[in-house]
Amino acid sequence: MQQEIRFATFNAFNLAPPGAKLYDNLEPCCEELYEAKVDWTARQLDMLDADVIGFQEIFCQATLRAVLARTRRYRDATLHGFDPDPDADRLTPSVALVSRLPLAGPATPLRDFPAGIEAPPGMRDPHRFTRAPLHVPILLAPDVVVDVLVVHLKSRRPDYRNGDSSEDPALYALACLRSLIRRGTEAAALRVLLTGLARASGRPRIVLGDFNDVADSVTTGIVLGNGGCAAARMYDACQLQRRQDHLRHVGFSVVHDGHYTTIDHILVSEEFNTALPNAIGEVVEVLYLNDHLELNLPEASDHGQVVARLRLFDEAHGLMDAGL
Repeated sequence: MQQEIRFATFNAFNLAPPGAKLYDNLEPCCEELYEAKVDWTARQLDMLDADVIGFQEIFCQATLRAVLARTRRYRDATLHGFDPDPDADRLTPSVALVSRLPLAGPATPLRDFPAGIEAPPGMRDPHRFTRAPLHVPILLAPDVVVDVLVVHLKSRRPDYRNGDSSEDPALYALACLRSLIRRGTEAAALRVLLTGLARASGRPRIVLGDFNDVADSVTTGIVLGNGGCAAARMYDACQLQRRQDHLRHVGFSVVHDGHYTTIDHILVSEEFNTALPNAIGEVVEVLYLNDHLELNLPEASDHGQVVARLRLFDEAHGLMDAGL
C-alpha cells in the first residue's frame, strides 16, 4: 500500500488555446506565449510530483492534455474535467482534476446549489455556482475511498452593473459587496454539499481549490464548518501539518499590491486530523511552490501551487480497523 499520498491545488491562470478570446480587457494568447505557458506548466507539475492535482482556470481541457503530454510524471495520469458550455453567454473557466491514482466512481460536476441555498434576488444565476465544483471519488488504498472536491469560488473582483466604475466610491463598494455575497453563497452551498457527502457515505473528504479568500475569513470558515456539526467539519491542512517549522515555512500563494497572502487551500476531513479518534492518516507537511511569483514571468501562473503530503497509517495504527 502506498502510504504517502500527495494532493495539490494549481490555479493555471487562463489556460486556453492560442487566439482564444477570454475577457474583453485581455488580449488573446499568441502562439509563442502559449508554447512557453504549456512548457512552464508542465515543468511545474513535475516539480509538484503530486498524486492528485486539482486545477482552476481551465478554459480548454485539450490544452491541459497538451500540458500533461509534455511532463515526465503525468503522461499516464488520467484527466477529469469538462469544457465550458459553448452556448453560454460568456466563456467561463472550469476546474479539472488529474490523478495518478484510480477512481472509485465517475467525476461529476456540481453545477447547481443544493436545495435551500440561493443567491439574493437580482443576482446572476442565483441557483448555480459561477464555476461548478468537481466531485471525484478516488481510491487511496484497497479499503479507502476519499471524496475529492475541486473548487474555485467567486473572486474579489468587483461585480459592476450597467457600466458602473470605481470612480464612484458607493458604486465600487456595492460592486465589491455583490462579489462577497456571491462568494459567501457559494461557500454555503459547498458546506451543504460536504455535509451531504459525509452523511451519505461516511468517507473521508478533501477539498482542493482557489477560495479567493484567506483561511480565517468568514467565507472559508463557512466551508470548514466552523461552529457547525462536528461530524462534517473540515480542517485546513496547513494548520494540521506535523512539520511546523516557522523559520523555514514561507506560505503564500498570491502577491497583490505588495501583499503576500494565501487564498489557495487544501482542506481535509477528520480522518486526517490526528487529534481525533477516527484518524486514518495525518498531514505530514504542506508546501508552497511560489518562487515564480517574484519573477513575474509572462508564461507563469499568478498563483503559487500548494501541495499537502498525507500519510496513511499502517495496520499497526488501526487503518484496517477504521471500517473504511
